[in-house]
Amino acid sequence: MALLLGFAFLSGLVTILAPCIWPLLPIILSSSIAGSSFSHKRPLGITLGIMISFGIFTLAISYIVRLFHFDPNNLRLIAVVVISILGISMIIPQFSALLETVVSRLTSFFGARQAKGTDFGSGLLTGLSLGIVWSPCAGPILAAIATLAATGQVNLTVVAITAAYVLGVGIPLFIFAYAGQQFFTRTRYVSQHLGRIQQVFGVIMLLTAFAIYTHYDTYLQSQLLNAFPQINNTFDNFETSSSVKKQLDVLKGTNSQNLNSDLFNTDTPAPDFVGINKWLNTDKPLKLSDLKGKVVLVDFWTYTCINCIRTLPHVTSWYDKYNKDGFVVIGVHTPEFQFEHETSNVEQAIKMYNIHYPVAQDNDYATWQNYNNQYWPAEYLIDATGSIRRVHFGEGEYDKMEQAIQILLKEAGKSVSDKLDTMPDTTPNETISPETYLNSERMQYYYPDGNTGAVSQNFTLQDPTLNSFSLGGMWTIDSDQATAGDNAVLTYKFIGNKVFLVLRPPSPTQSGTIKVFLDGKLLDTTNAASDVVNGIVTVNSDRLYNLIDLHNHPGQHVLRLEFQTPGISAFAFTFG
Repeated sequence: MALLLGFAFLSGLVTILAPCIWPLLPIILSSSIAGSSFSHKRPLGITLGIMISFGIFTLAISYIVRLFHFDPNNLRLIAVVVISILGISMIIPQFSALLETVVSRLTSFFGARQAKGTDFGSGLLTGLSLGIVWSPCAGPILAAIATLAATGQVNLTVVAITAAYVLGVGIPLFIFAYAGQQFFTRTRYVSQHLGRIQQVFGVIMLLTAFAIYTHYDTYLQSQLLNAFPQINNTFDNFETSSSVKKQLDVLKGTNSQNLNSDLFNTDTPAPDFVGINKWLNTDKPLKLSDLKGKVVLVDFWTYTCINCIRTLPHVTSWYDKYNKDGFVVIGVHTPEFQFEHETSNVEQAIKMYNIHYPVAQDNDYATWQNYNNQYWPAEYLIDATGSIRRVHFGEGEYDKMEQAIQILLKEAGKSVSDKLDTMPDTTPNETISPETYLNSERMQYYYPDGNTGAVSQNFTLQDPTLNSFSLGGMWTIDSDQATAGDNAVLTYKFIGNKVFLVLRPPSPTQSGTIKVFLDGKLLDTTNAASDVVNGIVTVNSDRLYNLIDLHNHPGQHVLRLEFQTPGISAFAFTFG
């Protein structure tokens, strides 16, 4: 991992040149010359604060949200308050003196020297606030870290890579802050007017706080990325060497020679079910030790995943066919989106897909981590002695899995037929558009810059390129979803036969509607899928919606969605 650590450090080091950090620089400079005393302690505090808060929230925000059940966007309000207070203190000298007295007493309480503590403490507080709201230009390395953190896959290696990145970011930030401070305080002409300069920068601080409160900062960042796309592309290319890709595959657990394996022999016991929040379709919690002597299929799934949905008919068929012979299926429902944590939604999906076997709600990814799993769907076939004998990720190979089930049942002394199910394999075998997320953490197919980084802003609709989408009107985009506002429009230029989209209504008691257009025409019965009636899809529950069905005539088309009801949330596209 030395190579990956080195590239992470270098990636952070050159981030000072990236458009996404430019809106941060004026406020860092403003903070560096705040107060009545000037030393390297204040720039150091600012830099460390940014490094600490950005590192912690990158790695642990999903854990923090689950533990304290709060909206992470509220953290922006903390940053607004802190930056506003600092801005006012730079404009009003009397308020600055009062603030320094308060900070000095606090630092004295913790045993720090008065002057140094004031400089470092106020700088640290400002830096902590900035680290909360800063969204860097995410290249492959940082994107991999964010994905692993979101799915609870944080380990020492991920922490070390994050630390290398923030260290790289911190060094040029400190140099910039310290050099700027020295310029303003030691240049004779400038230092004579330092009071007025501080007041100007105080106004900049207040404007920045207002921009953060109104989410205009994210709009400014996205506009800079649009204006300088070649710079962002240069950073991505910097991290996309074959050596880095291999290291990222190892980091994400995708470096196995063959993801899907035939039946193999092993004495390694299968991991148990741990940290399960609730068991469904069973009267009691289950352990693998309770299932010794039986052949067990552990199926990781989530109910809005189209790949999982296409797999479920085969899994339920195997269970119904071989259950009497000692075959057990355990469905481990590990949610991808926040609303998939809700038991009532999972229970509804169990009924919809005729699932009769036990299902474990793995809301905290505990069993997912215990299996070191990385995929939806993922199947682990366990023999009667408790050892994993076959692993399969994704769709397909249903005949091979059923043959493996038959072999293991025969090993266990059962007499079963060699006849296989004739259920058709619906795995797409033509070229289709990739799974496309609409949240800020994994938004990589947004046209034109790949990642809006936005929380709330007005978008200008553009004609997207193939396998990308564009937004128009008002949208609020956070780490889990994109929520439509006034005049919200989404277009996607896709290739495929079917189009699916995970949607959520404005509230549990309020449904919403979306107009669906294909190639500029309101969708009619010719190409409308099951959830579209007269060109309208009614969003009344949290689930996967079937939008387009080209009836085995795949091709390139432009999908346009006009959101008639503000508040509808969209999560991810999948294609078939």
